[in-house]
Amino acid sequence: MTSSWQGGFQGSVTVRAGTAAISRWTVKWTFANGQTINQLWNGTLSTSGSAITVTNAPYNGTVPANGTTSFGFTGTSNGTNAIPALTCTV
Repeated sequence: MTSSWQGGFQGSVTVRAGTAAISRWTVKWTFANGQTINQLWNGTLSTSGSAITVTNAPYNGTVPANGTTSFGFTGTSNGTNAIPALTCTV
């Protein structure tokens, strides 16, 4: 979480390649407290209830070995705003 305010927040996620380059990536998580995403940039958003899936955009799927890319989003929250555990697949 990069910032928060009453009823909302902004988040940023960094995707890091290991010792080998990656050509596409997917990050998943589940919000536990009813949060929703309003806007997302540098990725493609898919939701199913509280389950969130973000895949790379056409221009940032390739990440060189030991390199990074990132995406960000804004969302709404209803008080409690626990930070979820993320999983990343390539």
